[in-house]
Amino acid sequence: MMMGNKSDEQLADHNASGGESEIVYACKEGRPVKMAEQVATVDLLEADSIVHNFGSHAVLTDIYIKCETGKVTGLLGRNGHGKSTLLKVLYGTLQPSLKSVRLNGQPIGPAYLVPGLIGYLPQNNFCPKDIRLKQVFEDFELDYGAFEKTFPAFAAQYNSRVKNLSGGQQRLAETYVLLAGKARFVLLDEPFTHLNPLMVDQVKELIRETRRSKGILITDHLYQHVISMSDNLYVLSAGKLTPVHSQEELQVLGYTRR
Repeated sequence: MMMGNKSDEQLADHNASGGESEIVYACKEGRPVKMAEQVATVDLLEADSIVHNFGSHAVLTDIYIKCETGKVTGLLGRNGHGKSTLLKVLYGTLQPSLKSVRLNGQPIGPAYLVPGLIGYLPQNNFCPKDIRLKQVFEDFELDYGAFEKTFPAFAAQYNSRVKNLSGGQQRLAETYVLLAGKARFVLLDEPFTHLNPLMVDQVKELIRETRRSKGILITDHLYQHVISMSDNLYVLSAGKLTPVHSQEELQVLGYTRR
C-alpha cells in the first residue's frame, strides 16, 4: 500500500533523519548512550480508542495496542483486515476518526515528527529508485562496512542504484537501515517480502539483536516467523484487536496446528 500522500523521498527523509552510526547508540538527554544503558530504561508507545472507517466499512474499531523497547510485538491478521492501516495510524501519516497515541504516558502528535522516535517499513519500498545504495547509508549515517560484514553478498553493491538491486536486496537493505538507525521504535510491514530463506534467517537474527534497545512491531504473511520471535502477539480481525496469551488461543484462531 502507498503511504497516504507522502512520496518515497519524504518517507525516506523521515526514516533517515537523525540516524546514528551504530546499532548500539541512541540519544538520551542530548548525549549518546550505549545499548547497556538503554536497556535499563523502558520506553512505552501505546495507542488506544483508534477508530477508522473506509466509507461505511469499519476497518479499525476501538483498537488498543502497545509496543515497548526491549520487546518484539507481533501483529497477525488476514489480508485486508487493516494491519497496514493500523501501522500507518501509529506512524502518524494516516489520521483516523479517533485515536490517542502516548509515549511513556504523555500524549504526542504524529509520531514520525518526533525526532528519533519511530521508523517505518511500508509494504512498498521507500528508498528512491535512482539513488545509490551508498547514499542511503550516508543519509542514515550508518557504516556500510558493518552491513557488508553481516551480508557479504552486498560487497559489490555499494555504488549500485537502488533500482538495480533485486527485490529481496532492496527489502533487506531498507529493513537493515531502519533497525540499525536511531529510532527507538520500528514498524515493519511485510519485511520478509522477496527474501530467500537465508535472508529471512538473517533478518530474524538482526531483529533479535536490535530488540535489546528498540521496540519492534512486525507483521508479515509468513506468520510462523512473526510468532516465533514475538514477545507479545495481537490478532486483528473484523476491526477488533485481540491480545494472544497462549498456544491454545493461537490454535483456536487457526495459526498453529492442534
